[in-house]
Amino acid sequence: MSEKKCVIIGVTGGIAVYKICSLVSSLKKQGYDVHVLMSKEAEEFVTPLTFQTLSCNKVITDMFTIDYTPDVHHISLAKKADLFVIAPATANVIAKVANGIADDMLTTTFLAANCEKLIVPAMNTQMLMNPITQDNLNKCRKYGMHVFESDSGYLACGDVGSGRLPEPVDIEDVVKELLEQDKFLKGKNILVTAGPTSEAIDPVRMITNHSTGKMGYAIARAARNMGANVTLVTGTTLQADMRDVKMVHVVSAEDMAEAVLSRQGDMDCMILAAAVADYTPVSVADNKIHKTDGDMFIPLKRTTDILETLGKNKKPNQVLIGFSMETENMVARTKEKLKKKNCDYIVANNLKEKGAGFGTDTNIVTLISKDTIEEFGILSKYDTAIKILKTCLEEK
Repeated sequence: MSEKKCVIIGVTGGIAVYKICSLVSSLKKQGYDVHVLMSKEAEEFVTPLTFQTLSCNKVITDMFTIDYTPDVHHISLAKKADLFVIAPATANVIAKVANGIADDMLTTTFLAANCEKLIVPAMNTQMLMNPITQDNLNKCRKYGMHVFESDSGYLACGDVGSGRLPEPVDIEDVVKELLEQDKFLKGKNILVTAGPTSEAIDPVRMITNHSTGKMGYAIARAARNMGANVTLVTGTTLQADMRDVKMVHVVSAEDMAEAVLSRQGDMDCMILAAAVADYTPVSVADNKIHKTDGDMFIPLKRTTDILETLGKNKKPNQVLIGFSMETENMVARTKEKLKKKNCDYIVANNLKEKGAGFGTDTNIVTLISKDTIEEFGILSKYDTAIKILKTCLEEK
């Protein structure tokens, strides 16, 4: 949840500078107050005007400029920052910040800042692996800075190896984790389910649903950012595996049931956001598909009701949170499900509402417990996840 948090992004002279345009744009769109500081070398790759347009803030490159505000720039910005990111971080700037050198606006502000700091190296493989650079990175870690390791791959110089700047979406993921200061879930074991399950009809066809997994993944990410040990049991989606989350990939409803139920005893909280198929073909092996006058009938049997089974076997102090997708009588039906399945909370939404349901980046949910009904309104799925976790699990 951005809450107008201030992120300073220091950009130094590497070809990967262009990737940071996407990072700045994304953070700004989500409500963060983004300020960009550029080294003189960075200006050779991307103009300050580009970052100024994307951040809606003046890009400062000169310590001695007088055309902005009467503040001492590096001090005022340093005081304002909740997080300072240097990306791409060249070997040169890493050497400077590791040794307290402050000879331009970027490094001066970095030295003055008393916030979380993130270094994202990007350079030639041999430069990165040079013992001097590695010593400087270790020195940064010793002083409490966070280092997000470079990716490996094809580099601009033509080499193949480590030193590639991570993708903006991955840097953003680290940014959000570092900005989340409320670690109230630290030490808690939380299991989340996400995505669709798929039931094979025959070796070619299957029964599935429209779930993309976005809501479940957002919950897993938010729980991780708040300090939890997260296990994510996920059906097949287009979502990338998450850093520092135990990923368990499944296909069918019975696969998911086995993965979830076998872990119940180890969990403090279980959040079932997956869209699980209620039925599966009786026998794929026997290919029991019946045809009558051109119509096809597939014998089905019910799959394990994971939520109900968890509710029947819920441990003392274990929190169980379900999801309910309805198209009518949402609150009444959800209350019935809450009682029948022995849940502590159910997150309900109406698939007919614009901005809610499958495939969207937003959601509109109502959180229902035995005694309360709370409407969250339209939020991003990540912000929805934070509200669910804080409402259900934060000690009052």
